[in-house]
Amino acid sequence: MPVTLNRLELSRPEPTRYARLAADTVAIEALFVDLFLDAHARAPKQITLDLDATDDPLHGHQEGRFFHGYYDCYCYLPLYVFCGRHLLAAKLRRSNNDAAAGAVEEVARIVRRIRARWPRVRILLRADGGFAREALMAWCEANRVDFLFGLARNARLVEEIAAEMTAARAEAEATGKPARRFRDFTWSTLDSWSRTRRVVGKAEWTQGEANPRFVVTSLAPTEADARHLYEAIYCARGEMENRIKECQLDLFADRTSAATMRANQLRLWFAAAAYVLLCALRRIGLAHTEFATATCATIRLKLLKIGALVRVSVRRVSIAMASACPSQHAFALAHARLR
Repeated sequence: MPVTLNRLELSRPEPTRYARLAADTVAIEALFVDLFLDAHARAPKQITLDLDATDDPLHGHQEGRFFHGYYDCYCYLPLYVFCGRHLLAAKLRRSNNDAAAGAVEEVARIVRRIRARWPRVRILLRADGGFAREALMAWCEANRVDFLFGLARNARLVEEIAAEMTAARAEAEATGKPARRFRDFTWSTLDSWSRTRRVVGKAEWTQGEANPRFVVTSLAPTEADARHLYEAIYCARGEMENRIKECQLDLFADRTSAATMRANQLRLWFAAAAYVLLCALRRIGLAHTEFATATCATIRLKLLKIGALVRVSVRRVSIAMASACPSQHAFALAHARLR
């Protein structure tokens, strides 16, 4: 199997007489979205797609290798798209690009495939300030997709919430605890935005200093007030970082040591496929067990990397686990459910 995978990694886009293995990249990208759709018995009324970029450190001279100042290393900058625990996209990119590079194309592809199956579903796109770009926001507004993005602060924005920050500081100094205020206002940049948009500012005074934060959204104030929008909806995107950690750390998505970007993209997809399989195992086989919300690392350690006696006969393969195995009941239940 490792030899076959290596041949696939080093294959060309189209099979030839001497190299019959080839990866259909379009089909692979579509598969992740289709598996997400198939995991639902009926179309939900609304879904939230989380976007984020992360570093994939490189330790050789791979194709597309660049030094990233923020991460202080040579790396790739893969783009991940999740919906809850479901992985919809893992796109390998060079790190000399903006965090939102290629996001419009990826989101358009995913949304198009989702709406082909669920034409009436409402979609909210959520991401940090690295994705608050005019091209992505304009695409959302033109395609009936809501968005909620972090917004990098500047002097003009901070001045906009000066009164709220003063009030928060007074409360914090009086109570000795962090205090925050919110302001809801419309905003436009000097030249980069094509229209005025809704912005929510958080004026927080904590540990003796100001901590202002901002988000930009297409959601109306009647749908979510300023505090709820920031604290309940936007801050929930932090859960996506745990999903990325599962891919990168638990399932070794960072093992992109091949010479070409094409081969490393396939390696990233192998790790993504492993995540999708474990996510399905967790959802179908491990529901209502102690592993229902376990991380991929915990499932690997306690269910997959355990000692067992394997007997192979003509008709069947039998696996005998030790009677003292602490997870034997969960293993048996998962086996029964998957059958």
